[in-house]
Amino acid sequence: MRAFDAAARHLNFTRAAEELFVTQGAISQQIRQLEEYLGFRLFFRLPRRLQLTEEGDRLARATFEGFSRIAGEIDSLRAVEEAGVVTVSVLQSFAVKWLVPRLGHFREAHPDIDVRIHADDRLVDFRNEGIDLAVRFGRGRYPNLYTELLMRDEVFPVCSPDYLASSPSLNRPADIAGHQLLHDATSHIEQPRAADWQFWLEGVGVKGIDLRRGLRFNSGDMVIQAALMGHGVGMARTSLAAQDLKAGLLVRPFPQTVASSYAYYLTCPEENLNRPRVQSFIRWLKDEVAATLKDIEENQPALTVITPDPGKS
Repeated sequence: MRAFDAAARHLNFTRAAEELFVTQGAISQQIRQLEEYLGFRLFFRLPRRLQLTEEGDRLARATFEGFSRIAGEIDSLRAVEEAGVVTVSVLQSFAVKWLVPRLGHFREAHPDIDVRIHADDRLVDFRNEGIDLAVRFGRGRYPNLYTELLMRDEVFPVCSPDYLASSPSLNRPADIAGHQLLHDATSHIEQPRAADWQFWLEGVGVKGIDLRRGLRFNSGDMVIQAALMGHGVGMARTSLAAQDLKAGLLVRPFPQTVASSYAYYLTCPEENLNRPRVQSFIRWLKDEVAATLKDIEENQPALTVITPDPGKS
């Protein structure tokens, strides 16, 4: 039928063959086989040209309309795939303190793509739950999935400027002994102390602090919110505190930063990477991460980054 459609439009087997990248003989043979199957002629073979029979003319109009509709539907489906919706599964803390505040940038760059955020820390079923992409905080061990490092993280104490000014002095890490501590009690399967006070204190070499005291939250964004409200000194991560530090809403009382052995990873089924909207979102994520890291480097004071002993974490 494709050979017939081309021949009917050109009324020339040679030009039809050129369009379909086959030989003139192949087109002639396919038309002859089609005529034999249908039981009637489609063309009059005149000395120097072709002419459609009445039946051929009716069939030509039908094939032209049919192939045009197919092409239109393909273009429409491609447009939906390139635009449409990208569904992203992320941790609640990452969504609240990093991703959501930056989504306006994505909307400006890709107004035809809608973003759906699933804030969840459990493992997701990509295919059955309609998830295109996930961002997870861990070691990057996600079997049978495409996985790529997105952003490394560091941990350090933060507090509000008012708290720092009105509370006992915080000149060195051991001084936190007299302060209200805000704990991120999030439990990680592989490394339960990925971003808590004990992890940081071990990294900076401080012992003897009573870590049973203080307020405990099951999400890093709640720790930061409590610190913003002046409730004490919280243990924060670079990814979650960057914007508040830049805005001056939070301060770092100490320069010591302990590198986390966990990091943020992109992960999804390999075939999802073929979706244009997923590609667009991943490119945007990487650009935003690069901007975040540059901003931290330019706006934060000189820091002492400590890499903990893996055997102790």
